[in-house]
Amino acid sequence: METREPRPLSGAQWTISAAGHEAVIVEVGGGLRAYRQDGVEHLDGYATDEMCPGSAGQVLAPWPNRIRDGVYTFGGRSLQLNITEPERNTALHGLVNWASWQLIEQRPDEITVGYDLLPQPGYPWPLRLRTRWSVAAEGLRGEHEVTNVGVEPAPFGFSVHPYLRLPGVAVEDIALRVPAQTLMVVDSRLLPVGVTRVAGTEYDYTEPRRIGDAVLDHAFGQVVRDADEGSAVTLTGPDGTGGLRIWADAQFGWWQVYTGDTLPGERFRRSVAVEPMTCPPDAFRSGRDVIVLAPGDTWRGVWGIRPGS
Repeated sequence: METREPRPLSGAQWTISAAGHEAVIVEVGGGLRAYRQDGVEHLDGYATDEMCPGSAGQVLAPWPNRIRDGVYTFGGRSLQLNITEPERNTALHGLVNWASWQLIEQRPDEITVGYDLLPQPGYPWPLRLRTRWSVAAEGLRGEHEVTNVGVEPAPFGFSVHPYLRLPGVAVEDIALRVPAQTLMVVDSRLLPVGVTRVAGTEYDYTEPRRIGDAVLDHAFGQVVRDADEGSAVTLTGPDGTGGLRIWADAQFGWWQVYTGDTLPGERFRRSVAVEPMTCPPDAFRSGRDVIVLAPGDTWRGVWGIRPGS
C-alpha cells in the first residue's frame, strides 16, 4: 500500500530566494507564509502543518477588513454576504484568502500565482487575480493585479495582512511610525463610527514612538505621501537599528495596525500586523475609497518589506 506524505494544510509550498532573502508562498490564499533574510525571520508566519492563523500573510480581496452584518448596496441592489466572523456578525477579509490559488510562473527569485473568483451570492462579479511575489537585495515585493472579467462594474478593495517581527524585541519596545493624519474610530465590533485626527492624541505615530502598552487594531488614513506618492510604516528596536520598513505605492491610502491582542496562546502580542489597504473597514457600506472596476479594467498595486530601514 502506497504511503503518502501528509499534504500541508496551506497546500503547495513555493520557495523563492535571492541575495540571502527567502520567501515561502502558499497555495491556500496565494499568500505569504514566511519571509527571512540570512536566516532571520522577519514575519510572524506559520508552520507547513498549521492552518494560517490570524490571517497571517493573506491576500484580502475584493474587500479588506469588515463589512457590518455582511450587508451593502451597489448599483441599486441590496446584497448579503456570508457572515465569516460570527462573534461580530461581519463579513471579514474578502473571498480569496481560503481559495486554492494556481501556479502561473516560477523562477528562482519570483513567482506568479493566480485565482479566478467566480460570481456568487453577495458578490456577483467575476474577477481575475494575479500576484507576483519576488525577492532581491532590496527585500520582498508583492505586485498585485485584479481584472474585472465580467460585464458589469464591480466594487473592489484590496489589502495584505503580514505580521512583522523584530528578533528579540517585544512588541512593547518597538518604535512605530505611521505616516497618517487620521484614525478610524471603531465600536465594540471594530466597525467604524467616525474619523478623528491623530495630532495630540495617543494614536499619533507620525514620529517614531514606542508602542508600550497601547492596544492597536485601527485603520489610519490621510497618509503623508513620499516623493513617489507612496507611503511607508517603520518598526525599529530600542536602539534605532535593525528595523523593518513596509512600503506601499499610491494605490494604498490606508494602513491598518494590529498589535495582536486578541490572538490566542503564544501569538498574543508577539508581532505587529501592518496592512496596506486601498479602503478602510466597512467601505462597501460607506463608499469611502471603494474602487469601481469597469468591465475589462485592471487594478494594479505594489507593496513590499525592506529590512534594516
